[in-house]
Amino acid sequence: MSAHVEMEESVSRPSDQKTVFQLRGVSKSFPGVKALNGVDLDVREGEVHALLGENGAGKSTLMKILAGIYQPDEGEIILEGQPVHMRTPLEARDYGVLLIHQELSLVPDMTVAENVFLNNMPRFAKLFVHNGHLNDRCAEILSRLNCKFKPTERLGSLSIANQQMVEIARALVFHPKVVIFDEPTASLTDYEKVVLFGVIRELKEDGAAIVYISHRMDEIFELSDRISVLRDGVYQETFETAKTNEDEVTQRMIGRDLDSDIAHEPPELGEIALQVSNLSIAGLYSDISFDVSVGEVVGFYGLVGAGRTEVMETIFGLRKPDSGEIRVNGKASGINCPSDAIDHGLGLVPESRKEQGLVLGMSCKDNTTLAHLGDFTKFGWINAAAEKAIFNQYMEKLRIKCPGWEYSTQNLSGGNQQKVVIGKWLSTSPKILILDEPTRGIDVGSKSEIHHLIRDLAKSGLAVIVVSSEMPEVLTVSDRIIGMYDGKITKCFDRAEVTEDSLIRAITGQEV
Repeated sequence: MSAHVEMEESVSRPSDQKTVFQLRGVSKSFPGVKALNGVDLDVREGEVHALLGENGAGKSTLMKILAGIYQPDEGEIILEGQPVHMRTPLEARDYGVLLIHQELSLVPDMTVAENVFLNNMPRFAKLFVHNGHLNDRCAEILSRLNCKFKPTERLGSLSIANQQMVEIARALVFHPKVVIFDEPTASLTDYEKVVLFGVIRELKEDGAAIVYISHRMDEIFELSDRISVLRDGVYQETFETAKTNEDEVTQRMIGRDLDSDIAHEPPELGEIALQVSNLSIAGLYSDISFDVSVGEVVGFYGLVGAGRTEVMETIFGLRKPDSGEIRVNGKASGINCPSDAIDHGLGLVPESRKEQGLVLGMSCKDNTTLAHLGDFTKFGWINAAAEKAIFNQYMEKLRIKCPGWEYSTQNLSGGNQQKVVIGKWLSTSPKILILDEPTRGIDVGSKSEIHHLIRDLAKSGLAVIVVSSEMPEVLTVSDRIIGMYDGKITKCFDRAEVTEDSLIRAITGQEV
């Protein structure tokens, strides 16, 4: 269970309900990759249809074809009984098809309202944008989503989670026939998910056909009426949600049984590797004190805006504290920038892989070695063979699905991009590793592997910090869990004593 909140049960729909769209024999190839191979799919009116598959299975590619972003090499799209050709997202929207992207598709320098109504601005005299009407309508939509920010705020000033809520708000602007949610909760807290689920149920009751892509099984079984599975670009099977279970779906998805049990023996702790004392930045967080020992995993859990990510960015030299001290291996660190942090043996897997973790136009190999390129350089020449060997090592270890080292990271699925980021920092041989949302956008099989990897890294002598918005994740991997609320640490739990109730109380300010 990922949230200590009550949620409504999914409402079953009769099997004879009207089919809104069908995909027939859809295939799509990219250089070196057969992304889709003859896929069939149908989604009904007033249905939440979940689409599952491992990273690289073709889920997002299939939905981008339906949304007019990609064109199929073979096959057809049938919308309300008629074959259609959607050559652009704007054409797809005119047909009533809307895609809520996993990777944000917004304009940072425009306001929230301008992004919500992008390509659909209210105008007067058919020429000029009616700003008053624009902001009023946007305020109504933000209120439905319980958003606290204003329509006039610049989008780029918002957190990743709030930007995702703006993306979701676009679904409420018009009355779509088909809405595709691609990993919509990847950056949302448990409470924001409840709001989103309410929106999805509203759209469903209005008769929209909903396609829901997620790696989170609790969400799939909470929301969906049917579940379709892809594996390696090939359609596998469709299940009635009420007549199947997580084990059956997972086995069909990954082709094997999932080993999800993690032995959680008491850690053998070494010296204190990282000690943070009274760290503060005005307006972000205050008086943050904690330590992490060699061989230990410390989890940080809190709502969006609690200050977790900002603390980690300060430790890594991305922010300058107003006061406080950071000690590494007992000595004042003197970390003023990320290169100092790397020299001290720190690694940071950031919250947002696209903006902070990768150079998307570069190859997988180049991204993997980017944080310590000097180790592969001599007399100004880069040892490409050594770089390839390092990437191949982590491609195998993390099961990164790509044709090879030269493949551009921008063409990978979101989950495989995340694995490249993790591989990049592991390749620096860090002594202290910070992972901020390490399994965001990663499928259930790979998520289990990452959780095992985190525990194995601690056993091998690393000090590990995991920041996560998923309660099951911090409970699974952590030896201690630190709850944060409103920029302050509210409580530190040993794993043996923590409960979901006590953790929720800590992150909502009820327990200080």
